[in-house]
Amino acid sequence: MGASILVVEDEEPIQLLLKYNLEAEGYRVRATAQGEDVAYLIGEERPDLIVLDWMLPGISGIEVCRLVRTRPESRDIPIVMLTARSEENERVRGLATGADDYLVKPFSVPELLARIKTILRRINPEAVADKLVAGDLVLDRKTRRTSRGPRDVNLSPTEFRLLEQLMQNPGRVYSRGQLLDTVWGRDAFVDERTVDVHVGRLRKSLARGKEADPIRTVRATGYAFDERFGK
Repeated sequence: MGASILVVEDEEPIQLLLKYNLEAEGYRVRATAQGEDVAYLIGEERPDLIVLDWMLPGISGIEVCRLVRTRPESRDIPIVMLTARSEENERVRGLATGADDYLVKPFSVPELLARIKTILRRINPEAVADKLVAGDLVLDRKTRRTSRGPRDVNLSPTEFRLLEQLMQNPGRVYSRGQLLDTVWGRDAFVDERTVDVHVGRLRKSLARGKEADPIRTVRATGYAFDERFGK
């Protein structure tokens, strides 16, 4: 799957609008209406970007932004702030608190998507690249095709998403639970053994004969795409 985005927005129609359009662009989206949930959600899975409403019930978006920026594990997560406040001093305040970008409601969805893509391309090119390449292995997000050298690699939709998740973060070790959440989705009724089965199938498709296996098993933990593959 694509980059992970956390939407913090208490207006349900806007939250649904954001979730629909971001998922249509291939992003993985989690959403909450409460600023108090942000620290927990970041700890559960670190997002690649946060879309944050200024006017939240309870803790405000400004306070959430400040909290994210003071914690080592989250201080470099980019934040796009949404607000009904159009005054220049308010925009300056939001940016000074640590927001990377700022849009005034009502905002243009295409403009928001373009700004998000620009930010992600700057900080994590692999998250938005059309193609992921490692050695002779190529995964094409646009055509949904995978190849290794001259041969096509035929993958199921689930195997494609699994390889995509691993390839966009080479060397990062994912637990089986994390892969279930990111590849199958939180609402899927499957167990962790399913991950092992699909990784086994993926390996058979990717590595034939004497070809090197690009997937690394980390004992008692999970799986990673071998960052040394193709080098």
